[in-house]
Amino acid sequence: MPQEQKTEVATTRAERPNDERYDAQRVETKWAERWQQDPSLYAAEPDSAKKKYYVLEMLPYPSGALHMGHVRNYSIGDALARYMWMNGYNVLHPMGWDSFGLPAENAAISANVPPRQWTLRNIANMKAQMTRIGFAYDWSREVTTCFPDYYRWNQWFFLKMYEKGLAYRKKSKVNWCPKCATVLANEQVVNGCCWRHEDTLVEQRELEQWFLRITQYAEELLRDLDKLHGWPEKVRTMQRNWIGRSEGTLVDFKLDYGENHKGFGPGGSTITVFTTRVDTIFGATSVQLAPEHPIVADLAAANPDLRVKVDQLIAEQRKAKEAGDIGEIEKHGIPTGRYALNPYNNERVPIWVANYILMDYGTGAIMSVPAHDERDYEFAKKYGLEVRLVILPVSNDPEETVTEPPLPFTSENGMLINSGIYGGLSCEDAIKKMSTYAEQKGFGKATVTYRLKDWGISRQRYWGTPIPMLYCEKDGIVPVPEKDLPVILPEKVEITLTGGSPLGRVPEFADATCPKCGGPARRETDTMDTFVDSSWYFYRYTDAHNDRAPFDSKVVQYWFPIDQYIGGVEHAILHLIYSRFWTKFMRDLGLITNDEPVERLFTQGMVIKEGAKMSKSLGNVVSPDEMVARYGADAARLYSLFAAPPDRDLDWQDSGIEGIQRFLGRVYRFVVRNAGSGKLQAETLQATSLRPEARAIQRKMHQTIKRVSDDFQGRWHFNTCISAIMELVNVLYGAEEAIAQNAIPASLLGEVQRNLVLLLAPFAPYLAHELWEMLGQKESLLRAPWPKYDRELAKEEEIEIPVQVNGKLRGRVVVAAEAEEAFVLERALADEKVRAAVKGKQVVKKIYVPGKMVNLVVR
Repeated sequence: MPQEQKTEVATTRAERPNDERYDAQRVETKWAERWQQDPSLYAAEPDSAKKKYYVLEMLPYPSGALHMGHVRNYSIGDALARYMWMNGYNVLHPMGWDSFGLPAENAAISANVPPRQWTLRNIANMKAQMTRIGFAYDWSREVTTCFPDYYRWNQWFFLKMYEKGLAYRKKSKVNWCPKCATVLANEQVVNGCCWRHEDTLVEQRELEQWFLRITQYAEELLRDLDKLHGWPEKVRTMQRNWIGRSEGTLVDFKLDYGENHKGFGPGGSTITVFTTRVDTIFGATSVQLAPEHPIVADLAAANPDLRVKVDQLIAEQRKAKEAGDIGEIEKHGIPTGRYALNPYNNERVPIWVANYILMDYGTGAIMSVPAHDERDYEFAKKYGLEVRLVILPVSNDPEETVTEPPLPFTSENGMLINSGIYGGLSCEDAIKKMSTYAEQKGFGKATVTYRLKDWGISRQRYWGTPIPMLYCEKDGIVPVPEKDLPVILPEKVEITLTGGSPLGRVPEFADATCPKCGGPARRETDTMDTFVDSSWYFYRYTDAHNDRAPFDSKVVQYWFPIDQYIGGVEHAILHLIYSRFWTKFMRDLGLITNDEPVERLFTQGMVIKEGAKMSKSLGNVVSPDEMVARYGADAARLYSLFAAPPDRDLDWQDSGIEGIQRFLGRVYRFVVRNAGSGKLQAETLQATSLRPEARAIQRKMHQTIKRVSDDFQGRWHFNTCISAIMELVNVLYGAEEAIAQNAIPASLLGEVQRNLVLLLAPFAPYLAHELWEMLGQKESLLRAPWPKYDRELAKEEEIEIPVQVNGKLRGRVVVAAEAEEAFVLERALADEKVRAAVKGKQVVKKIYVPGKMVNLVVR
C-alpha cells in the first residue's frame, strides 16, 4: 500500500483535530490580504549592490480572463523569481498589458462597448486573478500599452526611424485579411492564412503603406543568432530560415518581343532574376515568371486568353497556400509566346508563366536550368523543354573517366562545359568570374538577398498607436514635431469594417495644421501594428514612469539584457525577431549599449484539454478561478508545474490537481503535528551520531535540496523537483513512529521542516508562508536564504544494483555505496536467482556500471 494511503488509513478524518485539516481558502485569503498591504514586497531594489536578475514572462493581451495555459507560463517565471530572491539577487519581475489590437475593436463592434472600456475592464479582471493566484509581480512598474504615456514613445521611435530613413511609405502589394479588414505583415501570414484567423485566406492588395526597414539589419540579425547560446535551437533555426540569406547573382534578361512589337508596358523591358548558380546560366532554356509579375500583367493586358490562364495559375497558388505548402503544388505553366535574351550568349529563351514561382520570393522570376535543378527538370519534362547539360562532375581520381551524370545533376562540385569562354572552370571559379563580368557589363552583379522583407506596420483599424505623420498639399509628407507628441487616439469613434480606418471619419482628429507652412494638413489615419508595442516594452519596465524619455539609459544598462524570458514558441518570427530589431535600432540611437534584449529564452509547452490547445474558440478552457475556488491557488500552480516538464505540452486532468491538493494537505498536517517538536535554530549533526531512522531523514533532505537546486540551475524539470519533495514527505511520514518515540533529534526535525518549507516556497507560496509562520520563523520567507546541501550527507550508504544476464534482469543485490567492483561482482554471482540463470553456462564477460548495474554475458 502506498505511503499516502497508509497514513490516511492510520489516522481517519474523524480522529484528526480540526487544525490538521488544510483549509486552502482560509490560508490563502489571509496571506493575500497581508501581501497586498505591502506594495514594496516584490519591488526591485534601487541602487542595489546585489547581483541583478531580470526574469520576465511575455506580457498578455487583456482578453478578459486567464486560463490555465497562462497560469502555467506565469508559474514558471514566478517560481524562478522567488528562487532568485532566496539566493540573494536583486530581482526585477514586472507585468503589463499588450492592450492595443483587433480583439478589443472586434468586441466593441459586437457588444457596442468602446475598446478602451472593454480593455480596461479586462485588465482589472486579469490583474485581480494574478493577485489572487499569488504571482510576485512588481506592480509599481505596470505598463499598459494603450495609455498615451506609453504609446507616445512608440510615436517618438517612429519619428527617429523616419529621420534615419528606416520608416518610409510606399505603394506595394500587401497582405490583406478580409476578416480583420486590415493589412498584415509577412510574419503574420501563416500557410497563406491570417495568424489570428487560421481559416481565412489572405488576399493581395496594392496599397500605400508605412514600412520599417528591418532588412537593413538582416545580416546582423542573422549573424547575432550565434551569440544567443541561451536560446532554444528550434527558435534560432526558425529565425535563420525566416531571414533566409542567399548569396548569388542578379542577372538582367532583356525582353525581345521581335521586330513588330509596339513597345514595352509599365512592367518595363527587363526581367531580373536572382540565381545562386550563375555558373549554370548557359543551360538556361527558359525564363519563368510569377503569375503576378508586372511583365505578366503587360502581356496579359494585350492577350485576353493569356489573362484567363494566368488567373487560373493565381487561383492554384492561393489554393496551395491555403493547403499549407506551396512547395508541393502540382507545377503548371503557360508559354507567353515572347522571348528574353540571355546576356551571356545573347540566346533567345522563351518566357513562361509558372504557378510555382512566387512574386514575394526573390525577384518573382527565375532562369530555368532543367539539367541542374530538380524543379526545373520536372517542369521541363512535363512541357517538353530542352534539357542542356553544362556541368560535369569532377573526380578526385585522375585515372577515372568523367561521364555524363544522371540528371538533374545539382552538385556544386563540378566543371563547366558548353559554356563558352567559361568552359573548363570549376563551379566556384565560374561563379566569381561570371558575376564580375555581369557587373562590368552592367547587366548584373553579385549580391546577397534575404527572405526577410521590410515590416509593414500600417493597420487600417482604430485601436492602435496613431502614426505621427501629416500630409500637406504644399509640403507633402511632414512628421509631427516631437513637442506635439503624443498624438492622442480619440475615444468616441464609430467603428465599422468598411471605408478604411475609422479615424478617417473623425474630422477633429484627421484635420490638422501643417507645422511647416501653417496651412491645412491631414493626419495619417492608419495606426501601428501592435507588435510595435511589444518590441520594446521590457525596457520601459525598468523606468516605467519616465515622462522625459522612453527610459533612463543608465537604469537600462544595469538591468539588461533580460536574464530569463519565458513565452510561447509561436512568437519566434513575430515578437522575438521584431524586438531584436528594435534593440539594435535603439543601440544605434545611443540609448542602450546591449546588442540583444534577451540572454536566455525558455519556450513553455501548451496546456492541452480534450486533445487540443486550450482556447475560447474550442470551448475547452479551464478557468483558474474555478480551480482556485475548488482546490486553492497553490494546488493550481503546483499541478501546472508537476504534470509535465515545462517545455512539453501538459494534458490537463482534474484528477491530477486533486492529487496535488491531497499532497499539500499532507505537508500541512505533518508540520501541524510536529512544529513544536523541532528546535528553531538548526545545528549540523554528524551522520555517524544518528540512528538509522534519523540518518534516512537527513540523507533524503540533502538529496532533495540537491535535486531541486540542480533543476533550478539547469533543465527546469520542475515536475521532478516537486516529485523529490513528495518523496521527502513520504520519508517523513514513514518516520512518524520514530518521531513519536523521540528517536529523531529535535534539531534535525526542526531543520528538515524549515528546509521543506523553503523548498516549497517557489512553488506553493501560500502554504509555505503559513508553515513558515507556524514554525516560528521571523524573517521574510521571500528573502530567506535558500537551503544548502552537503554532498557527504546526501550520499547513500547502501545502494541496490540490478543484475542482468545477457541483458535480462535476473536479480538485485544491495551493497555499500562505495563498494569496489570486485565485491559487487562477487555479490552478484552469489545471488540465488543469478546463479540459477548462469548455471551450466560460461561467463565470458562481466560488465559493471558503477552504482548503476551489472551485466553478465554468458554462453
